[in-house]
Amino acid sequence: MKARVIGIGGIFFKCHDVAATKAWYEKHLGLSVDDYGCTFWNGPTEEKSSQQWSPFKNDTTYFGSGTQEFMMNYKVNDLITLIADLKEAGVEIAGAIEEFDYGKFGWIIDIDGRKVELWEAANEDLFEK
Repeated sequence: MKARVIGIGGIFFKCHDVAATKAWYEKHLGLSVDDYGCTFWNGPTEEKSSQQWSPFKNDTTYFGSGTQEFMMNYKVNDLITLIADLKEAGVEIAGAIEEFDYGKFGWIIDIDGRKVELWEAANEDLFEK
């Protein structure tokens, strides 16, 4: 199978007050928030997947420098191969691949200069509450 995006992993956005934003969304929209934001689970048990919703402080540099207000996270099936393919195609790679117990992360800069996060999930059972 060719390395590619297989879904949306999450949306991350800047806000003035992370705690207040999380509390507002929890109170008014029922989001079950934690330190990272809110994880949405979907799909049959054997094919479950997740999407992450995460507010960040206004002064975060996680999205890169500049005025970028949000960052998309795309779930991919083979991060190492995809990053290599993108690099070969001339796409700007933003930093080195990082690996955690919940998956591998890589970043690219899109055609409009936006930082985009790519995520290859590890065992998603690790995230269940």
